Amino acid sequence: MLNRAILIGRLAVDPRLSYTQNGVAVTTFRVAVDRPFKNQQGDRETDFFTVVTWRKLAEVCAHNLNKGRLVAVEGRLQARSYQAQDGSTRWITEVVADNVRFLDWPKDGQTGGDGGAGADPFEDGSDGDLPF
Repeated sequence: MLNRAILIGRLAVDPRLSYTQNGVAVTTFRVAVDRPFKNQQGDRETDFFTVVTWRKLAEVCAHNLNKGRLVAVEGRLQARSYQAQDGSTRWITEVVADNVRFLDWPKDGQTGGDGGAGADPFEDGSDGDLPF
């Protein structure tokens, strides 16, 4: 069985960092990905995907990314449900990221405290190269 997702796109919103009750960092953001073809009106349509990162990766993304930044996200698709206030069941599909690569420099040219766009902010030594 295989559950892998690879996205390259731009952040549609600034990342939102929070912590669980146990103190584990979690960041969510949305990535806008243009479709590779044009519709009947000649316009490119865009899909928006919710991305979730955990622990050190969550903190690195929260401190170094912002709306408009180009990223490559690699992870797995996850579907979950919850009960809305009106009692209905809502379903969410999101990408739980294992790896996020910063593909451009920040507009102000500044890097964050954790290594920024040009450096590999991950301390585990994995190369994390994308297969393309």
